[in-house]
Amino acid sequence: MISPALSTALATWLDHQRAIAGAAENTITAYQTDLLSFLSFMTQHNGGSQGLGPIARIDIRDMRAWMAHERARGVGARSLARSLSAVKSFYRWLAEREGFEPTAVLSTRAPKFQRKLPRPLAEGAATAMIDTVELQAREPWVAARDAAVVTLLYGCGLRISEALSLTGSDAPLPDVLRITGKGGKERIVPVIDAARDAVDAYLRLCPYPVETNAPLFKAIRSGPLRPRAIQKVMEQARLQLGLPATATPHAMRHSFATHLLTAGGDLRAIQELLGHASLSTTQAYTAVDTARLMDVYDKAHPKA
Repeated sequence: MISPALSTALATWLDHQRAIAGAAENTITAYQTDLLSFLSFMTQHNGGSQGLGPIARIDIRDMRAWMAHERARGVGARSLARSLSAVKSFYRWLAEREGFEPTAVLSTRAPKFQRKLPRPLAEGAATAMIDTVELQAREPWVAARDAAVVTLLYGCGLRISEALSLTGSDAPLPDVLRITGKGGKERIVPVIDAARDAVDAYLRLCPYPVETNAPLFKAIRSGPLRPRAIQKVMEQARLQLGLPATATPHAMRHSFATHLLTAGGDLRAIQELLGHASLSTTQAYTAVDTARLMDVYDKAHPKA
């Protein structure tokens, strides 16, 4: 059990992350879950209600005990590192607000983990995915809609949420789009002809009026199109193409970045196009490119 004062502090911090830091609702939910789990453990570990006083006295042994407990219940290194990051962020804010020393928490080292490499599609598979997605729907306008969304993912490197957040005011697509991504960060994305043509084809066939402030992409009954609809049609297409389960909407964005890099694109420019806050996130694509190169090398020069 945590005290009313600590509950209020946590709620205030979450509001701060939502309003000031621009964190998405899914991120806010993850923060809340991670911190409530942490505070629940400390309540049991130290005994008694966790208030602002006890929480300020947590030391490195308490932190190690929490991390050992999390690993023992099967929490992976990546998830634990994310939880620790949330705890540190909250503590940094709380310590400044309440005037205590947070060093014990902030100095806790995150567990090491192997960062997963993005899994892009080959160029031929990416274009085949767009063509095959268009064959899944019976209604021509739905087929055109699905193809337009997937073309935006691959041709412009958009996240599925970003593509579906486009409104009627974005049509017809301009030469560049102003996209608001994670954390409220804005970026400018060039629009290729194929994406503009695909959206134009959808708009010509769409049976519903496209209003300025309403979603550009419509569901069957005219409401906003949901990500699950695109995920589902891509699942059907990948089965027909014999592609792995990693051929998801996000894989199209990975493919956009990897193929740009392979063609000689500048890493900093790709970072800007993707809206990555850190260059280290974009650098994962260089590892993908190297892995692909080594695979080609191994096949060309088989070991005796």
